[in-house]
Amino acid sequence: MPQKNGAEQSDASGSMPKSQRTKVIKSSDDSEKKNLAKKIKDTEICVPIVYGNIAFWLGKKASEYQSHKWTVYVRGSTNEDLGVVVKRAVFQLHSSFNNPTRIIDSPPFELSESGWGEFEIAITLHFHSDVSDKPLHLFHHLKLYPEDESGPLSTKKPVIVESYDEVVISEPSEALFARLQHHPAVIVPRLPAGFTLPPVPIEDLENRNRGGTKDHNPLNQWFSKFSEADELLRLAAAREQVIRVYFRNLQLILII
Repeated sequence: MPQKNGAEQSDASGSMPKSQRTKVIKSSDDSEKKNLAKKIKDTEICVPIVYGNIAFWLGKKASEYQSHKWTVYVRGSTNEDLGVVVKRAVFQLHSSFNNPTRIIDSPPFELSESGWGEFEIAITLHFHSDVSDKPLHLFHHLKLYPEDESGPLSTKKPVIVESYDEVVISEPSEALFARLQHHPAVIVPRLPAGFTLPPVPIEDLENRNRGGTKDHNPLNQWFSKFSEADELLRLAAAREQVIRVYFRNLQLILII
């Protein structure tokens, strides 16, 4: 635990979730064995992920250099276990922390610490070899204080800032598709009628049926729920607001 977090507080990070879509690809120098894996053409597997942080003010226990306890994480959009695709998560903290590079080799992919300052955290996701050989780099600005800093701090209501992303696996192998097709953290398309997939190894079935962190993580009660429908509704509301403002301005111009 650090004695001091030297990063200055910043209000640059908002509480609105960001959405994006990231494709993960195989490297060009795959081994002959991987090249022989039969691909499913014109097919994409989508893995919705959410990354961010939750921070609790320590109240009477707070000190000059230890005002908050916080957790930074990468999770499934509905809090499902991402271990089916993610092998390892690496969190790069501010240099003032002891051992600032933290490696998490199993789900839940999260890291808890305490401090007083806000700073950017680099998050690197390493995937299983049949998903992608290239890591995914994410960046999250740790947020400890609410947007409305004029009000009193609360020890009961945490500050949560999250971003939504979709990891897209293009043209997966038949074996990978078979392994992921029934996992709750993954969105897979329907295959043509009569298409036969290879059997899933027993160890993969056991890992899949083991479930994830959805019902066991104590932070789940605070997490937002993300889904494709929610994103579409949010985009539709934003579009409607833009149209409303446009016609209001147009009416003002006509009146003038």
